[in-house]
Amino acid sequence: MNGMKTISIMIPCYNETENVEGIADAVRDVLRTKLSSYDYEILFIDNCSTDGTREKLEKLCEGDKKIKAIFNVTNFGQFNSPFHGICQCSGDCVIPLCCDFQDPPELIPTLVAEWEKGHRIVSCVKTSSRENPIVYLFRSIYYKLIRNMSDVKMIEHFTGFGLYDSSFVRLLRELDDPIPFIRGIVAEYGSGFDMIEIHYEQPKRRGGKTHNNFYTLYDAAMLSFTSYTKVGLRLATFLGFFTSAVSFIIAIVYLVLKLTNWDNMTMGMAPVMIGVFLLGGIQIFFIGLIGEYILNINTRVIHRPVVVEERRINFDEDGSS
Repeated sequence: MNGMKTISIMIPCYNETENVEGIADAVRDVLRTKLSSYDYEILFIDNCSTDGTREKLEKLCEGDKKIKAIFNVTNFGQFNSPFHGICQCSGDCVIPLCCDFQDPPELIPTLVAEWEKGHRIVSCVKTSSRENPIVYLFRSIYYKLIRNMSDVKMIEHFTGFGLYDSSFVRLLRELDDPIPFIRGIVAEYGSGFDMIEIHYEQPKRRGGKTHNNFYTLYDAAMLSFTSYTKVGLRLATFLGFFTSAVSFIIAIVYLVLKLTNWDNMTMGMAPVMIGVFLLGGIQIFFIGLIGEYILNINTRVIHRPVVVEERRINFDEDGSS
């Protein structure tokens, strides 16, 4: 492309009919006015939208051949689809952006400037957010817990927004992970790519409703917890030993009291019932936690494709960008 470096902008979307045209216009405006010395491509990857988003993407692709689209056959979740989209980009660097404007397009020139200084990963970290303050508080607690429990030093308030050099994208393609967690991968390998962090305030969603709910947030938390920490299994082991020891001691005490015919044993079954319910609750909790680890293992063993595509628009006939 005439010796110009190419910037790939990757935008995952799901039911974003109110935002796709606006984000495309905003990104093109930034690239054309502030980064005119670079070539670019804009890749939308649609996670099986049902609200008319695909029709708008088709029109955008028809009007501008630099805009490309991938349509998934079904919804592959909040992590697989963006990861696959990053891996399909062909630029010298890739910048993933949320379609709802919570990742500000205005930061693109800043990311590119840091990249040109030699930083092959530029991670955008939220210092504050205009989202619900309670949600932000719980996110902060979650990030600190994961950071302290994980062998990998997770990046607090990092959602995946940033810039990735093509050399890092090649690494992502080679990982062969059926449930990739980009936040953990960046934290794990970022130091080898001269990663730098920049800070920003996350704006509110521009239009439409968020698709995050308790289940999606729980899914994200469990994926990071079971992929990058051992503390759950270790807690189950240690607490199991502890409760077994306490139960054994209590059993010995009751046996001795029974054999000595202690007349003052008037507590009846209350202590036994309390102990049964307490130990039962602990066991059920850790069985569920271990089940999350097993689910993680099972998904990796089955090893289904990260994404199955329905079709591509504005790609070459061989499927490349």
